[in-house]
Amino acid sequence: MKSGKTNISFKRIQQLALPAIVAGIAEPVLSSTDAAVVGNIADYGTESLAAVGIVGTFLSALIWILGQTRSAISAIVSQNLGAGKLKDLDSFPAQAIYFNIGLSIIVLVSTYFFVEEIFQLFNAEGIILDFSIQYYNIRVWGFPLTLFTFAVFGLFRGLQNTFWPMVIAGLGAGLNIGLDFALVYGIDGFIPAMDLEGAAWASLISQSVMAILALIFLLKKTEVSLRLRFPLHPEINRLVAMSLNLFLRSVALNTALFLATREATGLGTNYIAAHTIAFNIWIFTAFFLDGYGAAGNILGGKLLGERNFHDLWRLTKKVNLYNICIAGILMGLGFLLYNPLGLLFNKDPEVLTIFYGMFFMVLICLPFNAMAFTLDSIFKGLGEMGYLRNVLLGATLFGFIPVLYGSLYLDWGLIGIWLALIVWVAYRALALVIKFKRKYIPLVEN
Repeated sequence: MKSGKTNISFKRIQQLALPAIVAGIAEPVLSSTDAAVVGNIADYGTESLAAVGIVGTFLSALIWILGQTRSAISAIVSQNLGAGKLKDLDSFPAQAIYFNIGLSIIVLVSTYFFVEEIFQLFNAEGIILDFSIQYYNIRVWGFPLTLFTFAVFGLFRGLQNTFWPMVIAGLGAGLNIGLDFALVYGIDGFIPAMDLEGAAWASLISQSVMAILALIFLLKKTEVSLRLRFPLHPEINRLVAMSLNLFLRSVALNTALFLATREATGLGTNYIAAHTIAFNIWIFTAFFLDGYGAAGNILGGKLLGERNFHDLWRLTKKVNLYNICIAGILMGLGFLLYNPLGLLFNKDPEVLTIFYGMFFMVLICLPFNAMAFTLDSIFKGLGEMGYLRNVLLGATLFGFIPVLYGSLYLDWGLIGIWLALIVWVAYRALALVIKFKRKYIPLVEN
C-alpha cells in the first residue's frame, strides 16, 4: 500500500529544512567553537588554532568519507517509504547501523598508530605537530560515536523526520560550547585550565552525549530494533554499493581539502591560522545551506519512490531558490561582520591582516555552495551516487588541482587557494544542473 502524496509546500519544506539546519551545523559548531576558544588562549594561541585546523580537516575528512552512509540509508528508507514498502525493510536499519560502526572502528585502528606521519603530510612540524597529536589522541575516540549518530540521523531523515536529529544535535552543540569555556580556560577553584586538551575533551564528551541521546530517541520514537538478524537484507547490497561510490566521492572531496590545508600550512603558521578561521566559517555556512538540501534529499527520495517526477522538478526549483536566498543573506552578514568574525577566532594582528585580505573569497563562494550542495543532496536522495562520484573526481582533477598549483606558481597565496575552491564548487554545481536537465526534465515532460 502506497503512502499519501508527498507534500512539497513551503510550510512542509521549512518543517524539514529548519531542524536539519540546526542538526547539520552541530559538527562545524564543535570544530568552530574549539577553534575560537583555543585561538584566544594566552600562550600559544596561534599554534593551538593551527593544530585545531589541521586535526579538524583530517577528522572532517574521515567523518565525511564514512558519514556518507547517512545519505545512503536516508535514500533507501525514503524511497521504500514512497513506494509503500517500508515494512519490507525490517532487519535493514540494525544491519546498516552495525555496518557504520564496523567501518568506523576499522578506520580508527588503521589511522591511530600513524597519526604523526599523517599530520606531517599536512606540513605540520615542531610545536604545531605536537599540539596536533595531543588534540587528536583525545578527539579521535568520538569518531565511532559520531558515525553511529549519523546512521541514526539517516534513519530519521528517511522517515521524513528532522526534528529529533535537531534536538540531539542542538543539545550536543550547546553542551560543547559550555564545556569548551569551562575546560579550556578553567573555573577558579573548581576546574584547572586545560588549554588545547580541554577543547578535545569538550568535543569528546559532547559526541558521547549525542550518541546516547540518538540511541534513546531511536528506541523510543521509532519501531526500529537494534537486534542484529540474518540473513543480510537485500537492500544492504545497495547500501554497500552506494556507500562505496560515496566513499570514492569523499576521497576526491577530501583530497581537495587536504591539499588546500597542506599548501596553507606550507605558507607559514600565520597563514594556516588565517586559513583555519576562513575554513571554519565556510564549513559553518556549508552545513547551514545543507539544511534545505536535506529537505530536498528527504522529499526527493520519496517522490522518486512514487515516480512523481513533476513534483520532483518543482521541489528542485523551490529548494534551490530558497538556498540561493539564504546564501545571499549569509554573504551580507559576512560583509557586515567582516572584522568581528576574525576577532572572534584570534587577536594576533598578523593573522588578522592575512585573514581580512582573503575572507571576501569565502563569501564569493557562497552562491556556488548553495547550488552545488542543494543539488548534491537531491541527487543523493535519488540514489545517483555513481554520478556524484564522477562529478567530484572531475571537479578535483580538472578544476581544483590545476587552479591551485597554477595560482601558487603565480604566488597568489591564500587567495589562490580559495580561488581553486571556488572553481571546484562551481564545477560541481554546473555538472549537476546539466545532469538534472538531461535525465529528469524529459521524465517530467513524459
